[in-house]
Amino acid sequence: MMRSPGRDPAPSDGEEASDSTPLLQGAWPAEGAPVCCSARYNLAVLAFFGFFVLYALRVNLSVALVDMVDSNTTSADNVTSKECAEHSAPVKILRSQTGKRYQWDAETQGWILGSFFYGYIVTQVPGGYIARKVGGKRLLGFGILGTAVFTLFTPIAADFGVGALVVLRALEGLGEGVTFPAMHAMWSSWAPPLERSKLLSISYAGAQLGTVVSLPLSGIICLYMNWTYVFYLFGIVGIIWFILWISLVSDTPETHMRISQYEKEYILSSLRNQLSSQKSVPWVPMLKSLPLWAIVVAHFSYNWTFYTLLTLLPTYMKEILRFNIQENGFLSALPYLGCWLCMILSGQAADNLRAKWNVSTVCVRRVFTLIGMIGPAVFLVAAGFIGCDYSLAVAFLTISTALGGFCSSGFSINHLDIAPSWNGNSEGRDCLPLLRAHHDSWHIVGI
Repeated sequence: MMRSPGRDPAPSDGEEASDSTPLLQGAWPAEGAPVCCSARYNLAVLAFFGFFVLYALRVNLSVALVDMVDSNTTSADNVTSKECAEHSAPVKILRSQTGKRYQWDAETQGWILGSFFYGYIVTQVPGGYIARKVGGKRLLGFGILGTAVFTLFTPIAADFGVGALVVLRALEGLGEGVTFPAMHAMWSSWAPPLERSKLLSISYAGAQLGTVVSLPLSGIICLYMNWTYVFYLFGIVGIIWFILWISLVSDTPETHMRISQYEKEYILSSLRNQLSSQKSVPWVPMLKSLPLWAIVVAHFSYNWTFYTLLTLLPTYMKEILRFNIQENGFLSALPYLGCWLCMILSGQAADNLRAKWNVSTVCVRRVFTLIGMIGPAVFLVAAGFIGCDYSLAVAFLTISTALGGFCSSGFSINHLDIAPSWNGNSEGRDCLPLLRAHHDSWHIVGI
């Protein structure tokens, strides 16, 4: 699979032909469009901050809930909370006690934390359909804006009761559910094939950094102020990001006001061989597509672990490992710092393997998915057998989550490898989110 970068392999049939197809057929060399100040990398940076805000809005409740709930209520129901001894140094500063406390038991907290995903799952599939109708820019922007506005009302909903808070979190999930389909829709017309791993890794790495910043910052806010300001701060940041996004981003290179002609031609030429003129969704071939189902299974498996930790890690740090609110936020963020670093590095490595060493796309996707799935599984299982060794528990959870970052250059962006791109005109846009099915003229270059 791996060849010297100095060799120019002759393309064969099937997937290798797809991997070896020159990006440009004319005078536009692959290295001809600069990275610095380019429209496509500006999009990646704005998307990075968008997913930063997205995940900050998603996970802030996980830490704030620790401070919202009367600790005596939780301790009475948790039979394992005394398994590990107290070890945190007492907080020596005067904590803010102005935030209201609620008598929510462990089951109620589970409903509150899980309610987000009831809305999140509903808009996943419709998100792709809506993106091709209204454009990924508007869908992503208004999805995050809606979540930010609902976040501002979280303290009011909590005062109304558990039911109101559950409904509010479900509505936030509805807004966030469209974001990944919308972003994939935009990158299908913006990302040159051999820059795909880098551009998407930069974009989605914002999610991990948003978690890294949000978790400890939420703990600090709860400590020095009170938990209501957690929701006010991140809600306002989300609204500010929306204004910048709507002002600076376009759905396609053709509609971008500030893109250079050089870069526009580079992007359009690189995607020319991946365009589809099909106007209807090939539902039956899609449902029969094994690569599509491989991506679905991979996403389900990875997200089961990822979102379980994302939602419950602060609770585990407090109730089992007995870290205080300040330590909790920082230590809960540590695994996602590792994941963020792995996402950035793996994106660079994946595109270098494909562009400089001519490693096939299918090989790169498989290897990075394997590392990102098996590695986290091993360390997460090991974490269950270490008892109350606090240092080892944090280390294993950090390594497990960090290795999951390799999936960002594996199955996580494989959708774009097997899906057609926008055609740049109104007819071609109708096929935007269609996943490439088994058809003689479509190469399956995914899993």
